[in-house]
Amino acid sequence: MVILQTPGGFDLLFRIRGSIVRDILRPLLATTALATLVTVLHESVLPFRYSMTVTPFSLIGLTLAIFLGFRNSVSYDRYWEGRKLWGELLNACRSLARLALTTIDAPAGAADARPTAFVHRLMAFAHALRHHLRGSDPLPDLERLLGPQAAARPVAAHNVPLALLQELGEHLHGARRDLRIDPLLAAHAESRLDRLADVLGGCERIRNTPLPYPYRLLLHRTVYFYCLLLPFGLIDTVGRMTPVVVLFLAYTFFGLDALGEQIEEPFGEMPHDLPLLAISTTIEADLLELLGERERPAAVRPVDGVLL
Repeated sequence: MVILQTPGGFDLLFRIRGSIVRDILRPLLATTALATLVTVLHESVLPFRYSMTVTPFSLIGLTLAIFLGFRNSVSYDRYWEGRKLWGELLNACRSLARLALTTIDAPAGAADARPTAFVHRLMAFAHALRHHLRGSDPLPDLERLLGPQAAARPVAAHNVPLALLQELGEHLHGARRDLRIDPLLAAHAESRLDRLADVLGGCERIRNTPLPYPYRLLLHRTVYFYCLLLPFGLIDTVGRMTPVVVLFLAYTFFGLDALGEQIEEPFGEMPHDLPLLAISTTIEADLLELLGERERPAAVRPVDGVLL
């Protein structure tokens, strides 16, 4: 996610950093170059005897704008649902850690009276979920939080976050069996674990169910054909201003198309995706603070204006 101060005035009009311009620069330049070539040929070299009118472009443009708006609305719904799920993950981890630290007694003869293993597995779950959604390797984070031996079991599973949920449930069951937690509080903690499972399932549903490919392909092709044919429909109406008008319209349509495609998959590592690393590191920092540990993860700061 791009983190920038909101500009004002002319800086807002001409700022490139954080905008979609870099992603659409090549088709935008190609379309403008074509419009310039058409204008030069029409004005001085080979005037076109037959040209298109603006009417079909007005009809197609209106329909295309409606469909792009609908697609972007659906994409943002997916983005916002993903953000809500990770917000619920943050709240559930904090609540579970607080509940464990205040209600679960340590086993007899244990050196540490706090259920640190339970809390560390909550931290590991947040990082494992991020790696699971991005297809990256969770082993370094799990070894750092659980140790090499404890990390071996969940890492060997096909679904690492689910394996960690199973270990959290086993830890809670052991505490209830040994009467180290009140049964009513254990049931409450179990409902929080169910909420973590709901978050995992919701994130997997978003990741594994993209928008239908033919729908995306149809919009993508229509945008490109529309922008490439624009100069031939505008040349008789706006004359030498055709490249400027085409540049503005192409920027709008290419930008809407690219932006919808980026936020459609909110768990990636593109500049406009959700900052999963920042959220999972925040969970780790908060839970370490509840444990009273001085060592905290490095503060999450934007690297080159981007949080991953």
